[in-house]
Amino acid sequence: MVATRTDTGARLANAILFPVVGLVLLAIAFSVALIAYTSRSADIAALNSERSLLRGSTNLQLELLAKEQEGVAVWDQSFFYARPETLSIDWLDSNVGLWLFANYGHDQTVIIDVDGNPVYNSVRGKRMPVEQAAALLDDVKPLVARARARFIDSFDRLPSGLFYIERPPSGFTRSLHETGMTSFEGEPAMVAATAISPELKQFLSKRRAPAVVVSLKKLDTARLQALAERSGITGLRSIDDPAGTPASMELRNPRAQHIGYLAWQAENPGSSILSGVGPILFFLAATIAGLTGLVLFYTRQNTRRLAESEARAQHAALHDSLTGLANRDYFASSFREELAGWQAAKGLLGVIYIDLDHFKDINDTLGHAAGDEVIREAARRLRVLVPEDATLARISGDEFALLLPGCESRERIEQVLKRMQDRFAVPMYIGGNHLHVSLSVGASIAPDDSLSMGELLRKADIALYSAKANGRGRWAFFEACMEEHVRTRESLAHALRDAIARSKLDVVYQPQTTIDGTKVLSVEALLRWTDPEMGAISPATFVPIAEETGLINDLGLYVLRRACRDAAAWPHLGLAVNVSPTQFRHPRFIEDLRDTLEACNFEPSRLEIEVTESVFADNDNDILKILTQVQEMGVRVALDDFGVGYSSLSYLRRFPFDTLKIDRSFIADLEIAPHAHAILSTIIDLGEALGMKVVAEGIETRQQAVILQRTNCDRLQGFYLSRPIPPSAIAEAEARLSGEDQQAVPLRA
Repeated sequence: MVATRTDTGARLANAILFPVVGLVLLAIAFSVALIAYTSRSADIAALNSERSLLRGSTNLQLELLAKEQEGVAVWDQSFFYARPETLSIDWLDSNVGLWLFANYGHDQTVIIDVDGNPVYNSVRGKRMPVEQAAALLDDVKPLVARARARFIDSFDRLPSGLFYIERPPSGFTRSLHETGMTSFEGEPAMVAATAISPELKQFLSKRRAPAVVVSLKKLDTARLQALAERSGITGLRSIDDPAGTPASMELRNPRAQHIGYLAWQAENPGSSILSGVGPILFFLAATIAGLTGLVLFYTRQNTRRLAESEARAQHAALHDSLTGLANRDYFASSFREELAGWQAAKGLLGVIYIDLDHFKDINDTLGHAAGDEVIREAARRLRVLVPEDATLARISGDEFALLLPGCESRERIEQVLKRMQDRFAVPMYIGGNHLHVSLSVGASIAPDDSLSMGELLRKADIALYSAKANGRGRWAFFEACMEEHVRTRESLAHALRDAIARSKLDVVYQPQTTIDGTKVLSVEALLRWTDPEMGAISPATFVPIAEETGLINDLGLYVLRRACRDAAAWPHLGLAVNVSPTQFRHPRFIEDLRDTLEACNFEPSRLEIEVTESVFADNDNDILKILTQVQEMGVRVALDDFGVGYSSLSYLRRFPFDTLKIDRSFIADLEIAPHAHAILSTIIDLGEALGMKVVAEGIETRQQAVILQRTNCDRLQGFYLSRPIPPSAIAEAEARLSGEDQQAVPLRA
């Protein structure tokens, strides 16, 4: 027992003593190293400071050189005499070349015309052959190109098609110049290229490249001395080889080619200190090197493990595991900090909600693994687009949030949103599929909309729903009127859900007739909703709400079941039912369709499912599989509204359609557009060639019906023949169209 206590005490003493001794020795070593490090750091800091001062002074001189040029480059007369049709070399010599040399000592001046050719060259005020400027022009080609690009970009386009460049506000000049370094007479020289532009507003029929003035100043001894004095350094000189000269700065021309070096005498304030204590430092370092290494290693290992563990825990608590972005808690914390420190001088704060359009469809059709990859790819795209001071977070499944601080205007926020939309216009390649994933974006702005986090988030969410309601794939800023729209939308969604549950929706039917309009062959089921309080509500209003709120599948099933029950009374007629893209791609669609046919004892061959071209935007193989399953059940498939969507002949060949329905827009043009008849005939012939029945919908006049009788169209549908009618009126419509009563439609010859 005693031995055990002794051993334990020794271990405890060692555990305390060794670290203490090590820390003491480490402190000595640290002190020595600190002196050496401080000395070296002082030298490096001094050298970096000198280099920064020299670079800043050089850049300042380059800007001054460009400003000197602007006196003759931004001038209506220079713009006039440099144009090809009014080119005057003598005028340019007197008012540009000689003026820059006489007033500012420019060593060489070259003027390049609008076609990029040198037309004037002078060296120290003397006109020289332009061929002698070839080396200079080769060096400064990038400067000239960028100066020209700045000039061209400064034009705005009027609605008339004219381009104009407007004079800047008083006290400002256009930044139409580029600067750099080059060589002149074997020595470094400062060079600037400035687009020759007018002072006043100019109107042009087209944008074209400007003439450009290029001039330089050689860094001779006097200018180097002046540059050194401005930089606070001594011994500034131009050298070719910096070996053994740490105090140097490389010079490169605009083509990134080496020109030379500027070297100077470094002060090295730390070296003088180190030379005095060097022997002592060496002795101490040698004495404690071993122990220091062990202690440092031990400390580093433990510290690193603790730091890594803490960092991992903190990161996991504040970041999304799937994307690595900030999570909702991090976003809320950053939001509160931004609002707490917000000041008007810091600019606007943009609060942005971002939602991936139709992400649920991707999950349903491709699976959650593909959905996760879409989320990761979306996060990668967003991360590279947002500014460094912004906060980007994933706050729910397919929803992101973004804080944009320090925005000088709403236009700045719009620029970020436009870059997002442009980037997401490029398809994603996920699991062997090219997916077109668009964004719906809603934004609110502090302080314009509020300075409350809750209000700003609520209003950004309202703006997001507005963007979705207006077609998705777009952004919207919060406006006061949106709140009323949201309330109306929520009220409609609630009423629609109740109407579906209580079977308060009506289904009406529009006949499809033979080409002569005398016999009803089929009817198309159309949904109608009349609310007791809101009255008649258009499908164009409530169907998008059903899409947004996830009711579209229930709504589609309601129509399908109701139509199959009603059509049981007309066993001699076919039945066409529209199916939305979302319902068509739903995993249970085939099962729901089969269950409905069995429950209603409905003959599958009588049913025709109508889908629009938008269902084929993605996942062709999956769509083909669904279509095949539908037809294997005996149900026919019609392509509705042909001609207004993708209209790809490739999928007409790939997908097994039974019927082609021509969009009503082609029918409406028959009586007003000379080419409409030819286009219509081509579509009908195409359907016939592919073995499809062709239905023309939207027949509203007798003349339209007569024109279609002269084609190979199989069926007609439209208000001229019959409006959508309740089930009880089907027999009456058949009698009227067949001529059995006095209201028959006079289509027969």
